[in-house]
Formats: sequence, structure tokens, C-alpha cells
Amino acid sequence: MHGLMMDSQLTITTIMKHADRIHGAREIVSVTMDNPCHRYTYKDAFRRVRQLGNGLKNIGFEIGDRIATLAWNDYRHFELYYGISCSGQICHTINPRLFPEQIEYIINHAEDKWVFTDVLFLPLLEQLQDRIPAVEGFVVLTDKANMPETSLRNVHCYETFIGAQSDTFEWPEFDENTASSMCYTSGTTGNPKGVVYSHRSTLLHSMMGSLPDIMNLSGEDVIMPIVPMFHVNAWGTAYNAPMVGAKLVFPGPKMADGETLTDLINREKVNYSLGVPTVWQALVNYLNASGKAVDSLKSVVVGGSACPLSLMKEMEKHGVWMHAGWGMTEMSPLGSYNRPMEWMKDCSEEEIDAYRIRAGRVVYGVEMKIVDADNNPLPWDGIASGVLKVKGPWVCNGYYKLEDKPALDEQGWFDTGDMAAIDEYGYVVITDRVKDVIKSGGEWISSIDVENAAMSHPQVQEAAVIGVYDPKWTERPLLIVVPAEGVSPDQESLKASILASLEGKIAKWWIPEDCVFIDEIPHTATGKISKKDLREQFKDYQYS
Repeated sequence: MHGLMMDSQLTITTIMKHADRIHGAREIVSVTMDNPCHRYTYKDAFRRVRQLGNGLKNIGFEIGDRIATLAWNDYRHFELYYGISCSGQICHTINPRLFPEQIEYIINHAEDKWVFTDVLFLPLLEQLQDRIPAVEGFVVLTDKANMPETSLRNVHCYETFIGAQSDTFEWPEFDENTASSMCYTSGTTGNPKGVVYSHRSTLLHSMMGSLPDIMNLSGEDVIMPIVPMFHVNAWGTAYNAPMVGAKLVFPGPKMADGETLTDLINREKVNYSLGVPTVWQALVNYLNASGKAVDSLKSVVVGGSACPLSLMKEMEKHGVWMHAGWGMTEMSPLGSYNRPMEWMKDCSEEEIDAYRIRAGRVVYGVEMKIVDADNNPLPWDGIASGVLKVKGPWVCNGYYKLEDKPALDEQGWFDTGDMAAIDEYGYVVITDRVKDVIKSGGEWISSIDVENAAMSHPQVQEAAVIGVYDPKWTERPLLIVVPAEGVSPDQESLKASILASLEGKIAKWWIPEDCVFIDEIPHTATGKISKKDLREQFKDYQYS
């Protein structure tokens, strides 16, 4: 017996139509290359999206065609999210921070037909255009007055592209499992791999992400996604903000500019934002140096890499509570979110701190388990650590054009590549990436825990830990530090101070024998510490 309910399709088009009709007066504010403060409403946006839909139709796109974007967080990119996906094509967001060779591979592998690009990336595409033969044309995201000279073939100005089109458009109907968007992994081991999201997975992810125990979004919120729209759909905010009617503030190319972010927060009364640790460090540095405040900003979510408690404490001084989150490209990306439980209000500050640095509690819609080397399930006791595996309606079950290389195990679980422990309340502790964990004398050392302990030292700006060869223990941790700005004491005394500060915070045998200083720690295109590059840089290091 089936229920007597309508079988409505869960598509991104339904978000667009709802926001247009119900939240049409809510604002979207953007910083762009041609306008430091563009302001319009959802109704304005979706009128232009209908014009874009007509423009795409006139080119002759078919359901399933891939259309690439190389763009920052702004209103034109937002329009592409809806115009492309709701027309039945696949919005393929590309990370412009990748190496040119990776971008070339991604465009060719996805067989993108057109590329919509910000002005800043024209030199990159001009360099690549002869090596991406499937691309038929380019659209530059600007107006006629700011359209630069370019050697790109079949190139158009965005405002001209949509300007002459009708703002009436009949959106096609299709199955909710139709592909909506595509994002490639950063490819730290081998070529990047394509993850293809569906309309259904995107809508479910957006609904769950808005819940009170997760992002807690409503029409009263002013949200600033600093996480890029070119990576995992800005953690879903381009969908769940219109769904609930929240105001959106896009920082454009100024994602890591502390002064611009502060001005945007204060001018637009932003109360919630999302970013990686380096973004929040830049904001804190600017606030501390300028003496300015961000009174409207009450909470932010931090993800992408582990966030040190010291940064959380610094943000708290400015009245901002940091929520850790965890996920990955293959998970759309939401997997866990750290919002304090009710009983924690009676805990000591030390007990609360122990929880707030965790990756958060498992969210509804995602199943998790941790397993040992023989794939046996481990208990959720907060102690046992194993490989983290996941399932769920917004978790990928394979990679684009890699059907011969199954992404799931025999039981249908996806291996995240992370080592984790999970406690009785469902709090996840990411102990390391499987490839980054350090095995010393047959025992595991979590590089993340050592890094977080080192970051609590006031003269440490950033820290990373890698394993280096040791003849007795096979591997020992090496601590790599970028000193805080303005710190230039005797390096030996600073080294001794940092290593001494680790005592009592981590197991004694986890404490590195040495600490080295460098000017800058390498990061991946998505802002994570690049352990691969550090291992290469220090491959000949030997403990003295």
C-alpha cells in the first residue's frame, strides 16, 4: 500500500520559484570587479535568470550539457547557478586557484561546451583556449562599459548576452535525479575527480543544512558566504538562503581581505558567515590591528581544515562564536556540525572547549561508521579511532567517467579517507587524514592534535605537523611553524618555548623532537595545509 500523497519533484527550480514569489523583496548585495556595491532583490535576480534561460536556449544547449564557471561569489554567479541548472544543464563550477594544467584537464574531462568567466581569469583562459577544443564560446561576467579586449574566440559580454532576452521563460520539467551541478576534487593525489550533484541531493542538503541544530537559518538572517561558490556550492548557501528568504552578501574577489569583510559586515549587518580558518585569521588580524568591531556578526562556521581553539578564543573576544563543521566535496559537503548541546551550559569552560574543537555532531541524512584495518566496526566511545565511512542521499556513489573504479565498498559505504573517533553523543573527532597520520613505533600520532596544541602558543601564527623518517621509531613528528607577525626573537629560545608549551596538552611521546620555522606554509587550492608539499620540502630532513 502506498501513501496518498502527491509525487512532486525535488528540484532547484522549486527553490527559485518559491524565493521569487515569497521572498522577492529580500536583498542580494555583491562586490564585483565593476561595482564595489551592487544591490538588488531576489525578484530582480530571478527576472535576470529567466533572461539567462532564454539566452542559453537560443545557443542550443541540451539537457545534460556541461557549462563551466570560473567566477567569484557575486550576483552574476548566483544567476548562473539557477539559470544553468534549472534549464536542465549542469553548472560546472571550477576552482580558478588550481594549476592551469589541472583546469585544462577538468574542462576537457567534463567536456564543457561554454565557459562563463570573471574578467580576472581571462589571461588564464587565453593561455588555455587552444588546449580546450570542446569549448565553443566564452561569456565574460561584466557589462559593455567594462568589457576588456581579449583574444578568446567567440566571446560575449554577459550583460549583452542576457540584456536583449525576454524575461518570460518556461522552465523545463525533469526528474529530480537529473544532474544539476558538478565540482571536481582538488586532486592532491592524481587527477581531480568529478562529483556530480543532482537536483534531489542538492535540495535535501539545503533543507537539512537550514535546520536549527545546524546552520539555523531563517528569513531574519543576513548571510555572507566567504567560502567560494566555485567549491562545493559555497557549502549550499546559494540554495538554502533563498529557500528561507535570508539576505545574501557576496564579497566577490575580496574573500580574504579583512578590511573589506569588516566593512561589509558592518554596512549590511551580517550576522552569520562561513569560511575556512585562514579567512577568520585575516579578519581577526584586521580587527585587532584597527580596533574596529563587528557587532552584528554573532556566529560563523569554520571548515575546510581543523580550527585551533586559539582562533576560536580570539573570535570570541569580538563577540563571534565559531561553529566547526566537517564535510567534503563528495558529500555536498555537509556531514557534521558543531552546535553546543543544552546540557553543556552547566559545563566548565575547559569541558566546553574540549567539545567545541570537534568536527560536530552527525547530521540527519548522513550515516557514519568507523572501522579498523580489517573493516570491522569500532565503538562510538570517543576513544577508538578508525577509517571514517559515510552513506546518505547527498553522498556520491561514484565519480564522473570513472565507473570502472568503484567509489563504494561492497556494503555501499563511501570511504572518506579520514581517520576519526565518534563519541556517544555523535560528536565526530577527525584525528587525521589516513595519508597524513604519523606511525611512530607502531603507534598512531594525530598531526591535527599536535597542530592545534601548537597553535595555542601566542607567538605561533600557523603550524603544521608531518612525519619524517626516524631510524628507531620509523617516523617522528616534525613541527613546522610560521611565527606570529612581528615576532623575531632568538629562534632557539622560541623553539624551546613552543615545544615546552605542548607538555600536558598532548601525550608526551607525541611531542616533536624539533620545530622548524618557515615564512609561509603551503596551502591547497581550497585553503587546506598542503602536507604533500611539506613532505616534499622536508624529505631530506634528519633529526640531529
